[in-house]
Amino acid sequence: MKEELVFYTTAGCHLCDVARQIYQATLAPEYFEVREVDIAHSDTLVERYGTRIPVIRRMRDDTELNWPFDQQALVDFLPE
Repeated sequence: MKEELVFYTTAGCHLCDVARQIYQATLAPEYFEVREVDIAHSDTLVERYGTRIPVIRRMRDDTELNWPFDQQALVDFLPE
């Protein structure tokens, strides 16, 4: 079963583009399912993540990896 992750982002977010490149280079699609969520479509998400994006959330336990992160920080965040 794939590990489910959510990537909170929005259009025009340069840091989100950098974070996307990091996760795409790090996460093997056969092991991880990443769902991108644009926070602009929800006032609740804008309130929660507006100043924190990009954020990756591990759905299994709702743990979040906040920006800034690099490839090693993402690997450390992932389950064993």
